[in-house]
Amino acid sequence: MKMPAKNLQSIFDSAFAQIAQARQAWTPQLSLRETGAITSIASGIAKVSGLPGVGFEEVLKFPGDSYGIAFNVEENEIGVILLDDYSQLHTGDEVERREHVMDVPVSDKLIGRVVDPLGRPLDGKAPVISTRRLPIERTAPHIMDRAAVTAPLQTGIKVIDALIPVGRGQRELILGDRQTGKTAIALDTILNQQDQNVLCVYCAIGQRASGVARVVATLREKGAMEYTVVVVTEGDDPPGLAYIAPYAATSIAEYFMEQGRDVLIVYDDLTHHARAYRELSLLLRRPPGREAYPGDIFYIHSRLLERATHLCDSLGGGSLTALPIVETEAQDISAYIPTNLISITDGQIYLSPSLFELGVLPAIDAGKSVSRVGGKAQRGAYRAVAGDLKLDYAQFEELETFARFGARLDEDTRETIEHGRRIRACLKQPESTPVAVPEQIAVLLALTARLFDDVPLDRMVDAEQAIREAVADIPSEVRARIETAANLSDEDREWVLRIARKALTGFQPAPEPEPEAEFEIEPNADSGQETS
Repeated sequence: MKMPAKNLQSIFDSAFAQIAQARQAWTPQLSLRETGAITSIASGIAKVSGLPGVGFEEVLKFPGDSYGIAFNVEENEIGVILLDDYSQLHTGDEVERREHVMDVPVSDKLIGRVVDPLGRPLDGKAPVISTRRLPIERTAPHIMDRAAVTAPLQTGIKVIDALIPVGRGQRELILGDRQTGKTAIALDTILNQQDQNVLCVYCAIGQRASGVARVVATLREKGAMEYTVVVVTEGDDPPGLAYIAPYAATSIAEYFMEQGRDVLIVYDDLTHHARAYRELSLLLRRPPGREAYPGDIFYIHSRLLERATHLCDSLGGGSLTALPIVETEAQDISAYIPTNLISITDGQIYLSPSLFELGVLPAIDAGKSVSRVGGKAQRGAYRAVAGDLKLDYAQFEELETFARFGARLDEDTRETIEHGRRIRACLKQPESTPVAVPEQIAVLLALTARLFDDVPLDRMVDAEQAIREAVADIPSEVRARIETAANLSDEDREWVLRIARKALTGFQPAPEPEPEAEFEIEPNADSGQETS
């Protein structure tokens, strides 16, 4: 059936009228897009020309949805550090200005996720959904916005909580040679925050993929990923990504801190961060200084660690505690990067290779370790035992050297050495086994009261475990006072010591049997016979 020509003409007229109407309503919009070109490209950096308006740390977009940060802003060209794989980039490729500084997505959805410094997921799950982004470089809180460090951050490690305490809002450096247990201490601290209402951010900087996978597997196995964010750059990532990693992780931690929450951040480790920054600086032709590090290496670490603080109540009262890790070479803590970080932080935990080789784990050298803030935030029960414990341990370490030479020792010296050996045995602790506060206090009180001195060294582990199990017999109100009271009362101390003595009953050495009477046979002068 043919449609009449008149009806077909009306349809065309109606369609063309609608097109004309839409065309008149549409107004072309012109957007200004500033672009430049790559003039040269090297390992991890690119030189770009044609972008005179770019500012420092502004984001630039390269072909293939890869990004970089403007780092050297010069008159004729810009030095850019690249954040993605740069193998597909070539000289002459177009570069686009993004007109914002480097930022990272922040959201509660980040908890339990493994992401890179750009917020991209690395755990195979869906992208992180966030409605807010924070710049990775942020001004540290002003002095008047900070409050005193008053609450302890319990690590669950006896030697740290007793002798080198860490407060919420403190910066405590962990340093030591390779393979001495630095990451293990940070990991145990994260595991101990399970019931402490503390969020954790673990930042792996240039670490081996296998090592990071092992850490994440441990956190998942122990249930710690429920309150942890993991920010990762691996060893084969561009140095620019390793450089921004700790700043991005800190912005994520600050997002939670500004909500009034307590946050712990671990930088593992800043030695790799310093090396990545040195590589970028040398490639960008910045003048080298000591050990070829650029002159502002101190500044880039200080502006990072100054962001860790305890905010005042008017800003929510949240806190950010930093545990930076740094690697030493041949026990040289006076090297350039370690001394920089020691001067920036509020104390350091030093791990000794010699103690590690002796099997004293964690291999913390109490003599070279110090906390300049945490003692004021330490629980009263710890303060009641920490002073005597540290003094006895220091005396033992001094006397132990002389005892090795087989010198004659008087009875007091021998007792001091035996007591020190039991202190060392009690301060040993297996990895991934944090100890609760009441159990720590019970063990430390028994140590200072010298209840362990009669226990054989080979039974110390069992004796300590017996006391920890006996803590369940302490009344709940006494346990609550131990955890919260400003000072440990004599009554509570006696409660704990009574329980400890009872637990150690079966570990006392058996009394030595009395020698049997001896009879001498003497000759009888009168009869010539022998009598007894």
